[in-house]
Amino acid sequence: MTLPEAPAVACGGKSVKFGAVILLLLVVFAFPAPAAEDDAFSATVKLDASADSAAKAREAARLDGQRRALAEIAGRLAGPGGAAKSPKLDDNAITNLVASFEVANERMSPVRYMADYTFHFRPAETRRALRLPETSVTETPGAPSGKPMEASGKPVMVLPVYQAGGRSVLWEDPNPWRAAWAQRTAAGPLHLTVPLGDSSDVVAIDADKARAGNADALATIARQNGGDEAIVTVAAARGGKEASGLDITVKRYRGGQLVDSRSLALAANPGEKPDDFFLRAANAVAGNIETGWKKEPPGKIDQQGTMIASIAISSLDDWLQLRDRLAGVGAIRKVELMALSQREAVVQIQYSGSTDQLKASLGESDLDLIKGEAPTDKAWRVARSPASGAR
Repeated sequence: MTLPEAPAVACGGKSVKFGAVILLLLVVFAFPAPAAEDDAFSATVKLDASADSAAKAREAARLDGQRRALAEIAGRLAGPGGAAKSPKLDDNAITNLVASFEVANERMSPVRYMADYTFHFRPAETRRALRLPETSVTETPGAPSGKPMEASGKPVMVLPVYQAGGRSVLWEDPNPWRAAWAQRTAAGPLHLTVPLGDSSDVVAIDADKARAGNADALATIARQNGGDEAIVTVAAARGGKEASGLDITVKRYRGGQLVDSRSLALAANPGEKPDDFFLRAANAVAGNIETGWKKEPPGKIDQQGTMIASIAISSLDDWLQLRDRLAGVGAIRKVELMALSQREAVVQIQYSGSTDQLKASLGESDLDLIKGEAPTDKAWRVARSPASGAR
């Protein structure tokens, strides 16, 4: 049976829905010629699929085509003798890497679909998915026109942990803090990069490990994304679900070890949409990192310590809230629960700096560090500052 040929179609965007089949087939969208770097992230594949209907066959063909196109690009960028490994991404993740596609020689029957698809992938996002170093489109002096020049330095992984309602999330949805970072246009010299959150990223680290500063997990997530540094930025929501403000803690790790930390608080403007507020906050944090850490090398933290401390609590929820506040303290590297009763939690605290610095850092979160006064009392206590009340 000869399949009728349909008009060529070009579609753009992260995700394309095929419900309005006839409308899509009647409309042609024009795209500008891709830039030199974009050419390296484009591939044409022939599609041929059968299903119960033409629409289902088309969708199956597209999904298969974009996966084969990505594999072709992976092999091309690996170069002669390189490791041409395509990442283990699901169909939705690959669709999100597609900037646009063009369709030619389209033919279909009630149960079969055939076409030639040219997929154009997003260079920066695709490089991260393929574990390739970031590049800029600046030409190398003396090199052929259009050849990309490798940017200096390795990417720095940003892990945006969102904390609200006693729950912390990293890869899980919804995470408006991670969505805001992913929406940012990366333009700074540090190559701040949010991992894609594929299966290997999810296995490497979660919200709890990120907040606790798990050295192995942080080193792994940085290494498998082509870098050696990771920045954990924890945004704790104020004012309930709509987040009237954010208390943000930023900790930078190199090789899994803490090298710097800082914090800031931001309030939403009257009438500001939540998405706009989170994006503004992400840009503010990124700007702080770029201007502060790029110009001033992070100070080495020579002194580190560990202490056992007790904390008076009134309920399990009270402990969970205090635990989250401790995780946001800049000097604290890790908090490990040793014992828990109805009235008290006993924790082991790993911290950077002196005990006086730890006490000052706790004070920023309305907490106090108290040493036992009796000669035989060597225990420490973490208590709420009088001004903080029971919050």
